[in-house]
Amino acid sequence: MGWAIGVDVGGTFTDFYLHNKNTGSFYIGKTPSTPHNPAEAVVTGLLAVCEKHNVALESISRLSHGTTVGTNTLIQRSGSKVALITTKGFKDLLEIGRQTRPHMYNLHTDFPAPLVNRDHRFELSERMDFNGDVITAPNKSDIEEVINKIIQSEAKACALGFLFSFINPKHERDVAKLIRQKAPDLVISLSSEVQPEFREYERLSTTVLNAYLQPVMSVYLKTLEDGVKSNLPNANIGINQSNGGLMSPERARQFPVRTALSGPAAGAVGASFIAQQVGRKNIITLDMGGTSADVAMIQDFKVSISFDRDVAGFPVRQPSVDVETVGAGGGSIAWFDRDDLLKVGPTSAGAHPGPACYGLGGTSPTVTDANLILGRLSPRGLLGGSMQLDPDAAVNVFKPIAERLGFKPEHTAHGVLGIVVANMVRTIRTISVERGYDPRQCVLMPFGGAGPLHARDVAINLGINEMIIPAAPGIVCAQGLLVSDLKEDFVVSRRLPLTDESLSELQNIIQDLETRASDWFDREKIKSDVRNFKLAIDARYTGQNFELSVPLAEGKTIEVSKLNQAKSIHQNFCEVHELAYGYASEADPVEIINIRLTAIAKLFEFSSKNSASNTPSPPKAAGERPVFFENPDKPITAKCFNRASLIPGQEIHGPAIIEQLDTTTPVYPGDIAKVSADGHLIISISSEGGKKNGQ
Repeated sequence: MGWAIGVDVGGTFTDFYLHNKNTGSFYIGKTPSTPHNPAEAVVTGLLAVCEKHNVALESISRLSHGTTVGTNTLIQRSGSKVALITTKGFKDLLEIGRQTRPHMYNLHTDFPAPLVNRDHRFELSERMDFNGDVITAPNKSDIEEVINKIIQSEAKACALGFLFSFINPKHERDVAKLIRQKAPDLVISLSSEVQPEFREYERLSTTVLNAYLQPVMSVYLKTLEDGVKSNLPNANIGINQSNGGLMSPERARQFPVRTALSGPAAGAVGASFIAQQVGRKNIITLDMGGTSADVAMIQDFKVSISFDRDVAGFPVRQPSVDVETVGAGGGSIAWFDRDDLLKVGPTSAGAHPGPACYGLGGTSPTVTDANLILGRLSPRGLLGGSMQLDPDAAVNVFKPIAERLGFKPEHTAHGVLGIVVANMVRTIRTISVERGYDPRQCVLMPFGGAGPLHARDVAINLGINEMIIPAAPGIVCAQGLLVSDLKEDFVVSRRLPLTDESLSELQNIIQDLETRASDWFDREKIKSDVRNFKLAIDARYTGQNFELSVPLAEGKTIEVSKLNQAKSIHQNFCEVHELAYGYASEADPVEIINIRLTAIAKLFEFSSKNSASNTPSPPKAAGERPVFFENPDKPITAKCFNRASLIPGQEIHGPAIIEQLDTTTPVYPGDIAKVSADGHLIISISSEGGKKNGQ
């Protein structure tokens, strides 16, 4: 025993990170993804990586899995037929929404069509008041009539969303009980279970999405479990959630909407773990692949969480890692808009035909072609030379836009990289500056296949002067899955004034949440020594429309008795409000909207290697080549190093190129790259980029 494995399913590759908690040994692996059945690549890949490294299948105790099944289902609208039962008068809420346009100045773009056709939305005469007291109970005969219509519609899933059910779920539960009696094969999603919070539109939308995904996810998880259990008899399976934590396959079947952003979440968790290894507590992550780049903020080793997200055009109200995405990747295409301005992305050449330099028929100039022209990518190709690149093809596709601009291909390529960098910098500012954080106080951590190639230019634009390149940038998401905790979120919506008089009710709610969390720990058979809690409230100034999350406590237990001063909680809120908006008022009244308790089970204990005691010999270059760095007029001869040959403590002084299987890292003139004890590259940027106090 002692082995655990993280498996991240991507659009192109499925990545594996195998780790032994007893010895600290780890192995990585990649295998082509199988979009028709993602579980196939998971099973074949884990068998291959275990065979290659002589790891006994019986010795693997845990498999943590990040899936894109939910996300792809929503994007492709390939989910199951859904019926909806809601309070009379609210059947059109899915289409009415918030009456805000997705693009304010684009009159031709609208929201996607609802996932439930209007003739599959049914109403019941029921009503609770805002205190959860019954005004009108649903009639049994009306319920049975609606159920019969749903059966006739051949829907595979049913969403229930009643007004004020988040306060009193009785009517939803009563209707669900009858549905299970008359249509036992129908999958049911209750809004009071999926998202028991106020704001009826977001709650209804999230519940419908959950129902839409349930049958698809259930089939996928059954295939996955059968394949894993037949090969890994002792492995417990964990499914990654959008909040960066794991859940059981059972919970994933019940709440598949929680997996909608599991991929980017795993990357942020992996980055947080690496940040602990190198001792840098404030990190900006840059996960750049072939089509897009995901960015996230890590403060004090903690990943930022948001609650309102948009997935495939649909609002989702669930705790999720605060990740922003921009259409900037290696395959992003350079093009001219109608004003004759050069743009890069979001359209991508994809994997097929891909960039022109792939030699697969691509005819559009891309970011990868630009990197090859500038010498930042090796003409020998990618993946250790197994994937050949054609420099002449890259130059040829850049010639038309170069002539149009009146530049040389090298100048044009340099400009294209500048544009894609500007796009990423703009997105990073949305999760840093616009959230009240100074990027100059952070370290940049790029990963993914294309992240390290462009990270230095991003860092300079943000005033950052240190970067961390993970040991294996291409499998950070898989590593993040392995080090993720088991998590469950509990929430109660109550509109409470933040006064000393209301604190007793707040304490009662917290105690109830703690009881529910403890019951969940017991069901999951979690030992008491690895149990942790995190308490927060959503609060706002009275009269505001939206609230902010305010952390209150965390630890092995929540000492409710200490939450006995409204003034102290008010001060916590003011600090969060000032960070977000630049001001706060200690005189204005505050009200609580939601109380949140996150139950956390630590499955992986952090450990870090000591720095190398002896100064190693300088690394030996594998060759050299001309590279255009900051000056597109004149290349500089850069030494080339094989990252696999580098050992902890070694330093590389730029100009240099560090190559490995899954990425390429340029070290600019004057910069210094040092190998950490855990094999990560710490790059000190010579140019003034801001204060170096992200440590």
